[in-house]
This record gives sequence, C-alpha cells and structure tokens, in this order.
Amino acid sequence: MTAASSPFGDTAHPRINGDNPAHDNGAGQENAPWDVAPWDVDGDKLKEECGIFGIIGAKEASGIVALGLHALQHRGQEAVGITSFDGIDGDGEFYTHRGVGHVAQVFNSAESFAALPGAMASGHVRYSTTGGSGLRNVQPLFADLASGGFSIAHNGNISNAMTLKRDLVQKGSIFQSTSDTEVIIHLVATSRYPTVLDRFVDALRMVEGAYSLICMTPEGKIACRDPLGIRPLVMGRLGTATVFASETVGLDVVGADFVRQIEPGELVQVDHQGVISSHRPFGNHPARPCIFEHVYFSRPDSVLDGQSVYSVRKAIGVELAKEAPANADIVVPVPDSGVPAAIGYAQQSGIPFELGIIRSHYVGRTFIQPSDGARNADVKRKHNANRALVEGKRIVLIDDSIVRGTTSLKIVQMMRDAGAAEVHMRIASPPTDHSCFYGVDTPERNKLLAARMDLQAMADYIHADSLAFVSIDGLYRAVGEKSRNATCPQYCDACFTGEYPTRLTDLAERNEPAQLTLAVDKAPADAPAKQTPKSNSPKNNPGADKQSTETAPSE
Repeated sequence: MTAASSPFGDTAHPRINGDNPAHDNGAGQENAPWDVAPWDVDGDKLKEECGIFGIIGAKEASGIVALGLHALQHRGQEAVGITSFDGIDGDGEFYTHRGVGHVAQVFNSAESFAALPGAMASGHVRYSTTGGSGLRNVQPLFADLASGGFSIAHNGNISNAMTLKRDLVQKGSIFQSTSDTEVIIHLVATSRYPTVLDRFVDALRMVEGAYSLICMTPEGKIACRDPLGIRPLVMGRLGTATVFASETVGLDVVGADFVRQIEPGELVQVDHQGVISSHRPFGNHPARPCIFEHVYFSRPDSVLDGQSVYSVRKAIGVELAKEAPANADIVVPVPDSGVPAAIGYAQQSGIPFELGIIRSHYVGRTFIQPSDGARNADVKRKHNANRALVEGKRIVLIDDSIVRGTTSLKIVQMMRDAGAAEVHMRIASPPTDHSCFYGVDTPERNKLLAARMDLQAMADYIHADSLAFVSIDGLYRAVGEKSRNATCPQYCDACFTGEYPTRLTDLAERNEPAQLTLAVDKAPADAPAKQTPKSNSPKNNPGADKQSTETAPSE
C-alpha cells in the first residue's frame, strides 16, 4: 500500500482475501452483504448515508480515525475507508485503505494501521445513497491534482450532481465512480483559481444540496458545512491535535475535548503547525439543520446544536403523550431507537415503562432472506416479545418512525402473538410522507406509507388499535422551539412537510414535483400545496499500480 487511489483512474483493486464469488455481482465489483438494522430486513428504516472523522497533528492518526469511525458506525454500515498523509509542509505521500464491511472487519490488524502512516488522516463510513454500493464509491476519494494530492470525505448529497456531471463529461472529464462526491473533485480540478482553497470554494459555489466535508491536501486539512448546515460537523482537540467528526460521540470515544460545531457555510483550515483559520465565503443564511438527526440518526449520547440528543428524544415522548394519550397498562419501546421517547411518554402519562420486546445483542450478520417465512424468522431471531409482561396487557408501542409500514406491521403482530389485549402505536416523529434528497436513503414517495394512506388507513394496515404521530409543532417544541416558523423554518423538515430548503435541480430534470422553501429566495406564491394523503487509470506518479489496497469483508 502506498499513495491513495484516484477517482481519475485507479488500477484494478486487489482483494486481499482473494476472490469470493459470493461477494461478486458478476461485473467485477464486490457486493458483500452488510449488517441491516435489527428490524430492517425489508429495508424499512431510514438510513443515514455517512459518517466522517478526521485528525491532524497526532501520532498514529489512522488508528485514532478508526476508533472515531467505530463510534460513528451507526451512520454507515456498508463500507469504510481511511486515507492518511505522511509528510509536512507540502512534501509527503498519501496512503489509503478501503473495504466493504464494518470498521472492525476492514481494519482488523496492526498491519492495517502500519500501512497508513502519518500525523494526518481522514475516514468515512458509508451507506450508499447516490451512486450505489461497490468499492469504487467507497470514500475517502482521492485525486492527484495539478496542485498535489486531494482527498475528500463527504456526508450528505449533492442535489445537482447529475447536471454538473453531464457538463463536466461534455468538457472532457472522466469519472471513475458513480458517487456524487466525485463531482466536487472534478470541479476543484478544473477551477482556474490559483490556490487549492480558492478552487475548493469555487467548486462549492456550483453545488446544491447538503454536505459536510473533510478534505486533505499536502498543506493540511479543510473541514466545511453547506451554507444551511443541513448535515452536522463538529471540531475538537486531542492534546495539540485538531479533530473533526460528524457527531460529538466521535470526539468522546477518542478522548478529545469538544471545541465547537462548524458553523453553516464555514470552512475551517488547519495546517501542519496547528494554525487554524476560519473562512465564510458563502455569506450568512438562516440555518436549516436536519431535524431527523434528533429523531433517529445521531447517537443518543451525542450533543447536537448544544442539546443532548437523548434529552430531545425523551422530550419528544413527552409531547407525544400530551398530544396522543392512550388507555393502556404499559409503555413498550421498539429497541433501541424507541427507548428514549418511550421513557418520556411513560413519565408524562404515568403509565409504567417496560421492556416488552427483548433484543438479542449476539446475532451476527443479517442476510436478506429470499422468502417471507425466512425474513419473519430472522426478525424473531433478533427480537422477541417478552410474553410474561405483554400477555393480557394493553400496550402503547413507541417507535421513531414509519417508512413503508412493513416493520410496524410485524412488530404489532408480534405483540398480538404474545397475547397483548390491545396495541396502540405511537410514533416519535410526524408522518414521513416525502423523500429526502439530502443524503438519507429513503424510498420513492409512492412507497412511503404516509404518502399513500390517511391515519386510519395506516392504523388498519399495521393492525394497530390506534395510531398517532407527534405533530410537527410538538417535534419543534421538543428541540426547544415554541413552534415551527412556517415562513422560515428553523430546521430542514422536508421529509415531513415537503418543503425543501434548496433547489433540487436533478429532481426537476426528472419532472418530479417538489415544493421548495428556499432559505435565500422567498417561496413563490403559487408553490404547490402538500398533497392530501389517499386512503388506500494509472496515476501520474510512477507508483500508481500500488497506490491502493481494498478488502472485501472476511467471512
């Protein structure tokens, strides 16, 4: 392993563990199965697309990055990569290692880190949204530009990536991945500005959508967020080293102190001497961070926008109990994401909190099963109703969201099979009736249960005695707001309201309707109203052929 792989033309990617036909899709790309969320054998949970982590100024930087990525594993379970830089003051070499699987599977030996030397490193855990799975899309991506090496790790989604890519290809750019992130590299490479930072800013002025980025050049590290701050990014200190992470839990696990969040539209530059400079090239716009980070994506032990994620989720449960009380004997969470909201619901309602569903923590990989019977058996292998508590009881079942509805249907049925007298479903988020285009893997809108059915039809579909969601204003109260500002919402809540805070150029070109509430431009008076739900190559340097090693997951 030597310098990092380039999206402008890698050599063939060797499999360290040898060819494995079970992990090959027939086109020479590894498509190994990855762990699925405990209830998610049908893909019925929203999935955050990525987590990013970086450090500069630390010995054995790659090992620290791997530990930080392990704390962010919940943000991406399909693949992981780390790129390091060994050198100083513009003179040195980049190294990379990427693989399909979890952090502990891909970086499982001392040799893994010995091959990633240097005091600067960045890493990325991934669940594919734009571009699909496969090693060529695993980040960090790397390119040898005219100004030197350039590495990028991206959390988010570029909503005009296809439009930009088409223009770049027409001008001669050659893409080697299908990731939207590679568009940024090409824009940096083709910019005519003199410095890397100016080229980077020039590139970001052309993109739309959501991004938190950690980039590396021979001169140091750059971290930034999009002008609306849709995706999170924080900065910390580990001794004299500077650390960046998607969530504060990444800082906690490596022993770093939290300094502050990267502000929306801010670029933070750190050189090898530890000098930090802040740049704000995009002006000031009202922030619109993703509110679903509070509902589900972030780990409950993280702090987001100055608030404990765990406390916010409990507060959502409190609001839900006020808005949607139920006559019941016990409150039961769907583990693990429903637990904090269920505690809040129980405390507010006075109904006892009980673990009516027990999760096994000793189940290995989940494979997508070919038949319904096998899928249902796999669900029971991971979760089981606590019959002694559930039998004969009226249950309030708390979960974080309903997407397609197939998961809720199985959970409700599990409660009934265990003898529950009544099952009242309560959801700690508003109905998810619009797709996300900012880096969350959501189904097409016509597959979202809340977009197809009204409340009673949804309750009938999942066989619940009653069903209720927290209101959008209740959710805003839980995060510390009096209510949602309809004129200029304080968060991105498009998956609940259909009001998207940026242009969706690629979507518009596909002629799909979308309602926009732009943070910079006032929404047009004739914007469509929310629909009423219906009831029913070798690199340029001589060592190009050995610049990258990537692994398929071990069996």
